[in-house]
Amino acid sequence: MINKTEITAATLAAAFASALTLLASSASAGPVAPQPNKDKCYGVALKGHNDCKAGAGTTCAGTSKVDYQGNSWKYVTKGTCETIGTPNGHGTLTEQ
Repeated sequence: MINKTEITAATLAAAFASALTLLASSASAGPVAPQPNKDKCYGVALKGHNDCKAGAGTTCAGTSKVDYQGNSWKYVTKGTCETIGTPNGHGTLTEQ
């Protein structure tokens, strides 16, 4: 037989897990705040490490599905984007 203490502990654990999941998903829902002296560089972010814009089926920051996804961007030091090499070529200042 389950007692009240076990039910309360299980309920609290489930609520805590739900809260963590919600917090994690909302943290990556929007774009990273604008950063002075940085450019939005497309095609250089690793999977899940983009700062925003990743196309259909994604919500924004941290949601790119593959490495170097051409429609996701990452902030990089101004003037360096097009010098960043990837297996797909160089970064660009416009969506690929």
